Amino acid sequence: MADKTHLSIRMASSLHDKFQYVAGAEGRSMSGQILYLIQKCVREFEKEHGPIREDGER
Repeated sequence: MADKTHLSIRMASSLHDKFQYVAGAEGRSMSGQILYLIQKCVREFEKEHGPIREDGER
């Protein structure tokens, strides 16, 4: 899976617990929920500003 990368974030344990609850309520793992939110963010950005090329340029 050469096209995958890793992201690590730090957060307060209370936020972690709440996010875990939200992800579960949405039927997703925490990782799945984070991917969903990132993809949503990128879609909204591209809708407003135009597509972002794979090399990070617009």
